[in-house]
Amino acid sequence: MLSRRIARASPFRLGAASRLPIVQHRTFMPEQMVSRKILEEKYPDSDYPKLTDAEDPEMNGGYVNPPRIKRQFRDPHADWWDKQERRNFGEPVHEDHDILGMFSPYEYTWVSPGKGALQFGAFVLTFLGVCYMVKLSYPDRASYPREFEGGLEKELGGKGAIRARMEGDPDP
Repeated sequence: MLSRRIARASPFRLGAASRLPIVQHRTFMPEQMVSRKILEEKYPDSDYPKLTDAEDPEMNGGYVNPPRIKRQFRDPHADWWDKQERRNFGEPVHEDHDILGMFSPYEYTWVSPGKGALQFGAFVLTFLGVCYMVKLSYPDRASYPREFEGGLEKELGGKGAIRARMEGDPDP
């Protein structure tokens, strides 16, 4: 019964009946919000500075970027207005603030790459040295392999089966 209802309510049959008129199908926004003419009257481009490439080499509308320094490297004990972000009130923010801010990934500067490679090599050398020392001092087998009467020939499947060790077999 349910499958018949689903078959009857196909999306092709419902789509034709519930379509909107063309005007409403385009947008539900009022005309004063989407009309290009009304938007040009409300927000003229004359307020935006027209700068040449020489005047604005970064093409950011004349915004003066502060130096590209991560906030992590600023003095943590200075008297900042925003102590967590290490920033003063009204200070311009770099346009790459998401990369340079305090909440960006922390830059690890304690160990240089050469010293890190040396430490990693020392670790590998120590680990392999310990493995070699264990290999040298590791005892032989503590027990001797068991021997079974008749090699368990019958128990392991009869004639032609691989049998277990029995008396008289050579030492492993």
